[in-house]
Amino acid sequence: MTEHLRVTRDGAVAVLTIDRPDKRNAMTAAMWAALPGVLAGLAGDPDVRVLVVTGAGPSFCAGADIADLLGGPDAEDPMARLRRDNLAAQAALRDFPKPTIAMVRGHCIGGGVELATCCDLRFTDPTGVFGVTPAKVGIVFTPTSTRQLVQLVGPATTRYLLYSGELVDAETALRTGLVDRLLPAGDLAGEVRRFAEVLAARSALTQRAAKEITAALAAGTPGDDVEELAGRWYRETAAAGELAEGVAAFAERRAPRFPWRG
Repeated sequence: MTEHLRVTRDGAVAVLTIDRPDKRNAMTAAMWAALPGVLAGLAGDPDVRVLVVTGAGPSFCAGADIADLLGGPDAEDPMARLRRDNLAAQAALRDFPKPTIAMVRGHCIGGGVELATCCDLRFTDPTGVFGVTPAKVGIVFTPTSTRQLVQLVGPATTRYLLYSGELVDAETALRTGLVDRLLPAGDLAGEVRRFAEVLAARSALTQRAAKEITAALAAGTPGDDVEELAGRWYRETAAAGELAEGVAAFAERRAPRFPWRG
């Protein structure tokens, strides 16, 4: 366990908990720097099939610790090192090779939204409160973070959030596409667990292919290149026995035992 980043495992599901509840799980510079290493360890573990990212206590993550914003050695750009580590952490989560779910309770602000939008899916409950607040402290939101937001909620809502820094409730987050599911109070953890187990039972090859192809399409990769990427995965599903197992399980009316682990 890295300080304030706690990992637990239950079968094929790993849970990464941002564990700094006294500060609403605000991310320190050291936490941003440590996150890629934590994720690399989970990515390389063949027994981990799904990753859930959440926060300890009543909040998901209240963003970057404001005490670190001016702590860099470059007086002309004191956020340079923090920005570098923040972007590396986002990339590590966005590129995590297995399905990821952000389980959001309470505050999901600034860097918390960055973490949540880098996950594949976002589930919340009525306590969820979301905001992108650089305008409150005079920060320029990075193109990477802005692009993630635009892809989820569109340009208009992105401008609303970035211009105002206002917080929106869970129902607004669901309506605008910032979250995928809004669960009743008390049902969030159970439903996230149930859904994670569903994902863990599906074809990891199909999921990896879908993740890479979706990312390529979202990035505007030329169509021929996307077709080539998909073609490699088509060939892999036959070579690995994944397709044969799926068809056999369907015919035999049993749960599939997919062999591919990446």
